[in-house]
Amino acid sequence: MKLAKFFAGCLMVLAGSAVAAAQPVPATSESAHSDLRVRLLGTGSPLPQTFRFGPSTLIEAGNQKFLFDAGRGVIQRLYSFGIPFNDVDKLFLTHLHSDHTIGIPDLYLTGWLRGRNHPLHVWGPVGTRNLMDELAKAYSFDIKIRLDHNPGSKVETTEFTAGVIYDHDGVKITAFPVDHGEAKPAFGFRIDYKGHRVVLSGDTRYSQEVIKQAKGADLLVHEVAAASDKLMKTSPKIPRILGIHTSPEDAGRVFTQAAPRMAVYSHIVLFGVTEKELEARTRKTYSGPLTIGEDLMTFDIGDKITVSRTQPKE
Repeated sequence: MKLAKFFAGCLMVLAGSAVAAAQPVPATSESAHSDLRVRLLGTGSPLPQTFRFGPSTLIEAGNQKFLFDAGRGVIQRLYSFGIPFNDVDKLFLTHLHSDHTIGIPDLYLTGWLRGRNHPLHVWGPVGTRNLMDELAKAYSFDIKIRLDHNPGSKVETTEFTAGVIYDHDGVKITAFPVDHGEAKPAFGFRIDYKGHRVVLSGDTRYSQEVIKQAKGADLLVHEVAAASDKLMKTSPKIPRILGIHTSPEDAGRVFTQAAPRMAVYSHIVLFGVTEKELEARTRKTYSGPLTIGEDLMTFDIGDKITVSRTQPKE
């Protein structure tokens, strides 16, 4: 236990150094709320890490809440933020890999158990409707007993292709294609609100489309994957995994060309590489503001971008 705490502390220090390099305005409380807020619920990979849960990002625009992907632990992270589960009823999926969808049953079922009395709305690529229909069948016993006549047990699914997929109350969400190898289709998202823009890369290799959508964005949240030279040579699986993701050097090239106000790493996949090394490799191709994302990190976007952290609840 002591050793685990030691390593967790080391990771916090390393991540903190990366945030400092970005020169954001620090926040010590939740009082820095802005009209556009980005919360990193999970910044990890398929690995069952406890300090980085599965990929998931919550964006709050005014009074609206939008969840992008639902990785492992999404409900626990919402709980730590003090966000009522029934308030989160709009879910957007980048693609259908399990690490991005495994938290959906918890969001879906616990959401209506804790008060959601209207359908869960899910937007995703082709295959999403089948996923949600079969999920409802899988839990039909529970649904029948608990909330057979409650609309909160319903799901409304929209399958999309590239283009504007949501445009209401000043919030416009655009889906754009990215290259995640054999995982097709796969998308990133651009969120526009009151003259501000956030771009989520989704899972992708180096992508000109990400650069195009993120030019001049306030925040670009981008995936990254890296491995040590030793593991690249000795493990046949790791080169295949890294081949469908973005290296730190390539991510740096994306950041340099897109020039967001702040670049943020999430969905961080590291094999034998420290976060300090991750930052150093990124700095070979990028010198601008950079934050290595952490679970429960919040970005308030306005004239300044304010970064704050929330402690997980027991």
